[in-house]
Amino acid sequence: MKARNLAAAPCLLAALLSLGGCTAGADLGQLDARLEEIKARPRGRIEPPPEFKPIATFTYGAHKLRPPFSPPVEQELVKVPEGRKVEPDMSRPREYLERFSLDALRMVGTITKPGKALEALMEDPAGAVTRIRVGSYLGKNFGRVVAVRDNEVSLVEIVPDGHDGWVERSRAVSIAE
Repeated sequence: MKARNLAAAPCLLAALLSLGGCTAGADLGQLDARLEEIKARPRGRIEPPPEFKPIATFTYGAHKLRPPFSPPVEQELVKVPEGRKVEPDMSRPREYLERFSLDALRMVGTITKPGKALEALMEDPAGAVTRIRVGSYLGKNFGRVVAVRDNEVSLVEIVPDGHDGWVERSRAVSIAE
């Protein structure tokens, strides 16, 4: 047991000497003075948090609409008489306004000549204006103009039905305000 105490004695002595060195010669008065100086400074004021304005609630209503990839509802399609097959005339030369989608075209007015039918003025995305009449074609879906009125052009498009066939769909382009 004595051998064990003798081996622990140098370790204990080294620990006491190292602890004594931490406090010897330290000027704690200077540290205390610095702390008192910091405590004597005026205390800062914390700004209150900003007030947030309430955001108006929004009710999402598009979930009631037809999904974009489902077939169109029957009311949008034009009924084709029995025995008549609907398909676009691929051998017909395409007209200038058939290279643009209907969304890109704008009706900007109408024009008429004495003794002639009313014609519509359609503007393409480049800003060029083209006259169209009943029987003209426009849009990418083989749209044939069936009526021209003062404020809109009615047409019938031939679109794929999703079952390797074609159906007719009524569309209208209104005059731009």
